[in-house]
Amino acid sequence: MLRAVGLALCLATLPAAANETQIRKALEGKLEGVRIEGIVPAPLAGLWEVRYRTSRGVRVLYTDAVGKFVINGNIHELRTERDLTAERLEQLNAIRFASLPLDQAVKIQRGNGKRVLAMFSDPYCPACKQFEQTLQQVDDVTVYVFMYPVIRPELAQHSEAVWCSPDRAKAWLDLALRGQPPAGAAPACETPIDKNVELGQGLGVNSTPTLVFRNDRRVAGGLKLSDLRQLLDKTR
Repeated sequence: MLRAVGLALCLATLPAAANETQIRKALEGKLEGVRIEGIVPAPLAGLWEVRYRTSRGVRVLYTDAVGKFVINGNIHELRTERDLTAERLEQLNAIRFASLPLDQAVKIQRGNGKRVLAMFSDPYCPACKQFEQTLQQVDDVTVYVFMYPVIRPELAQHSEAVWCSPDRAKAWLDLALRGQPPAGAAPACETPIDKNVELGQGLGVNSTPTLVFRNDRRVAGGLKLSDLRQLLDKTR
């Protein structure tokens, strides 16, 4: 980390005005064919943030004003111990909660349901199962589960059968938490599973679980109980 910061400080004396055309020309051919979406000033004077999109979502790197040098790493503010790059990526990869098609999700409510969370989850994802166990310790919550069977796509019919069950919430918990597919494990109705996969891929959801809070914050992977409660309380 310190090496990256040190190099960034050396580059801080470079010209203040970026030549965007020159940066694009210098870097786009080096980014495996991806297109640069934007170039803006970085948190350090003399550096420029280059924003581009990959299959894993929006990514950034840093360069000088003409694209001669590149820093592929995170900028840390030592005084506050903040990872400025991580914060920026979180902002760039936010998912608008209000835009989510909640009618395609399994709704699970406990207590008064005033704390709200959406989640892309695969029933055969070990991390998802572990996070489901954490969720069981949270009350007064509504969870919208977008079933996202990408780890074991050959078992997608189990998610489809959950959707067709008379009690979707119970069927999902039986499958994701207890490993018990619905009886027959065959869909008997039209399901949104394919739409969920398309939605998740379009949003760059590449790990499960992926959580979306009402303040549009995206969290890839599960959370500890204390962190989950804190985020839910902030966004209710």
